[in-house]
Amino acid sequence: MVDESQVISRYEVAGQEHVVRHLDALSTDAKEIFLKQLDSIKVEELSSLLESALADQKEDGKVTPFSKSVGRLTDNKNESTLAYRKGIEAISRGEVAALVLAGGQGTRLGFAGPKGMYDIGLPSGRTLFQLLAERLKRLQQVASNSIDDSATPACSCPFYIMTSPINHEQTVNFFKENDYFGLSENNVKFFQQGMLPCMTNEGKMIMETNSEIAMAPDGNGGIYPSLQNSGMFDDMSNRGIKYLHVFSIDNALTKIADPAFIGYCIMKDSDCGNKVVWKNGPHEKVGVIAEKDGMSCVVEYSEITTDDAERTDLDGRLLFGAGNICNHFYTLDFLRDKVMPSLGNLYHIARKKIPYYDEATQSTIKPETNNGIKLESFIFDIFPLSERMAVLDTIREQEFAPVKNAPGSPSDSPDTARQYISKQAQKWVIEAGGNLTGDLDSICEISPLTSYGGEGLEEKVKGKDIHCPFSI
Repeated sequence: MVDESQVISRYEVAGQEHVVRHLDALSTDAKEIFLKQLDSIKVEELSSLLESALADQKEDGKVTPFSKSVGRLTDNKNESTLAYRKGIEAISRGEVAALVLAGGQGTRLGFAGPKGMYDIGLPSGRTLFQLLAERLKRLQQVASNSIDDSATPACSCPFYIMTSPINHEQTVNFFKENDYFGLSENNVKFFQQGMLPCMTNEGKMIMETNSEIAMAPDGNGGIYPSLQNSGMFDDMSNRGIKYLHVFSIDNALTKIADPAFIGYCIMKDSDCGNKVVWKNGPHEKVGVIAEKDGMSCVVEYSEITTDDAERTDLDGRLLFGAGNICNHFYTLDFLRDKVMPSLGNLYHIARKKIPYYDEATQSTIKPETNNGIKLESFIFDIFPLSERMAVLDTIREQEFAPVKNAPGSPSDSPDTARQYISKQAQKWVIEAGGNLTGDLDSICEISPLTSYGGEGLEEKVKGKDIHCPFSI
């Protein structure tokens, strides 16, 4: 049972006494539920979070191109081989974990469910979750096979899935119903993104009903406090995890726990890393890696002037060209020692239309204009804390197939993602010595269980005619 007097005292001290004024008017059940919500909110921290976010609005640091080197493994075969080996070794030692940001719904895709459960239309019917899980299973096999000592147990790479209150239960059930797509149940861990109260412009918490605070997700930057609050940091530490690969659910080509990326960051002794694809033009609407007041950051396309967006180096390459694709590397030490103590300074103000409870009509009103504030943070807000930032430039066609827009859209849609996956499959067949025949524009697919990154295909295709469309 929640201590009612203690809750009331906390809210009065925090200057939010208006939310507990009518507790006695609620039914016993409604009162108990409301007290549980109130007790779960860290009301003591709201004022300082808001002040910090408001102060951040006033700061206008100078934006300059990213000054540190950007790695391109495709330019150096020896470095690429070494990076891959370093990453595979770390995976084989059980030092690597993968984490997907999967709190969103497939609303823009016309899909009523978690985006990870969306079927992008491949011949196999694989969903985004299945693609990731099966790639991870194959990668674990590759890493285990790299171990010379047969007495060493097969390696494991835990898979952490950040959901949200709106899709958590459905996501967990989806994995259970599909037997975790062949992964060990013990190695698939779910935790929920955090929520924060919505507030008026004066900093007062907004009531959505007479027994419920209006809440909103705290942005994908909520990953950091959520890892702490859910116990996932402790779980990682207990497993001996040193390195974390974090990415968004909506990229159908994500190389989960990418050994080359992880190995590259280890080689550079990086505490934080970011995988990018170069912009396909100066005005592509994507954030880029840059620097603000000399510190690494992501700058949104809307924050860069037209002149800066079009600036190039002596080779004609865009200076603000390192497109951010939400694909990050962290050491666990960096997250625990640098990021966690600094979380209070990472929130931003988002002014929104927030439904509120009107006491006069005793009903919830949906405003037509912005009436309040949501606090949110972005996953890349912690980049300025990095002392040794690594940035790896990758090939768009092999690494980035976003699924954001509805089917039929000319870009970033299930249709374009299928084409990327198909062309990648054809490329792997050719590189493995196969000869493509048939309709090269048809949709082809290689199971993630068959190959993680093009390996292991020679015995299936070398010297053979492979008719398109194919499924291997």
